[in-house]
Amino acid sequence: MKIAADLDLCQGHAVCAAEAPDVFTVPNRGKVEILDSEPGPETRAAVTNAIRYCPTQALSIVDGTEH
Repeated sequence: MKIAADLDLCQGHAVCAAEAPDVFTVPNRGKVEILDSEPGPETRAAVTNAIRYCPTQALSIVDGTEH
């Protein structure tokens, strides 16, 4: 699984960091930073929730393994 962020869409709500803190961080008044762009399968549920609940849909899985 490989994660991508569209920084044009990100507004820094930090929902992703709340769902998957080992994968995402959002500095105060900043935009998402991906700490691990290719996390292991043990983080799949948290990453999926982070993507699902992102208010601006700024996150995605880009390598086609989202199934």
